[in-house]
Amino acid sequence: MSKELSYLEAIREALAEEMRRDPKVFVLGEDVGAYGGAFGATQGLCDEFGEMRVIDTPISESAIIGVSIGAAMRGYRPVAEMQFADFISCGFDQIVNQAATLRYRYGGRAAVPIVIRAPSGGNVGGGLYHSQNPEAWFVHRPGLKVVAPSTAYDAKGLLKAAIRDDNPVVYFEHKYLYRRAKGAVPEGDEIVPIGVASVRRPGDDVTLLTYAAMVAPSLEAADRMAKEGVEVEVIDLRTLLPFDKDAIFKSLEKTNRVLVVHEDVKTLGIGAELSAVIMEERFDHLEAPVLRVTYPDTHPPFSHVLEAACLPNPDKIVEALRRLAAY
Repeated sequence: MSKELSYLEAIREALAEEMRRDPKVFVLGEDVGAYGGAFGATQGLCDEFGEMRVIDTPISESAIIGVSIGAAMRGYRPVAEMQFADFISCGFDQIVNQAATLRYRYGGRAAVPIVIRAPSGGNVGGGLYHSQNPEAWFVHRPGLKVVAPSTAYDAKGLLKAAIRDDNPVVYFEHKYLYRRAKGAVPEGDEIVPIGVASVRRPGDDVTLLTYAAMVAPSLEAADRMAKEGVEVEVIDLRTLLPFDKDAIFKSLEKTNRVLVVHEDVKTLGIGAELSAVIMEERFDHLEAPVLRVTYPDTHPPFSHVLEAACLPNPDKIVEALRRLAAY
């Protein structure tokens, strides 16, 4: 059985189900209690589970993540909400120097089962401090897992998997998708495994690698290319660390051309790493350079017009796909 849920509702349902399943799971963050979270992701949780398991915190990301790490080492499974992913930098030390390294420092004898929910992304007119895509900062750090769902189905399944994982997981949820991405979500205990990509559209001519809010414009671009006789295989990475090399290589060996599309800025984004890995390990299969369509190396503007000019869109993606197909 399944039901129609929005991306945001799927996140809320995953939290509730995991809290019912395991009394060691709790939620903490700014305004997550009676208010229900800045975006409503925790609405109703305080009524059901009480303020000892849905904890309102001071405005201090370093404290939220620090408390989460300590609780995790005592056997709990905290789910920490950053009100906006942009402010995750205030807790950067706790994530990359503490949570990411603890298992290594303890020789595998300590687990840090924390989830850091980070509402990220633009196309909402949020400007400088409410539109960033900081996923590449964390993909760079051993000891972390990083996920970025694009559908309601994956939003629920990946969050459940993240909560059950004994490693720290940074869970990027895209704000633009909260009420726009809707779909059938299974009732019950459906898990989306971390580290496994999904082929959203099969094709034999070009491989397109993407994730989160860029999946929809990528699929639109692929449909437009099909009318020109070019079949594009669209792969939703879902997990950014560890990413699914097997799925990427399997597609590349069929198409021999790769485009990476992401909303993060171009320089040292996930596309740079994917390009490097492909060229190091599957260079002989390439018939064209790996191309990238990304946000420019600039800050998110407040203006909707300027932001739209910066964001990857179907037109930009189609232009890159044509270049690859003609190479």
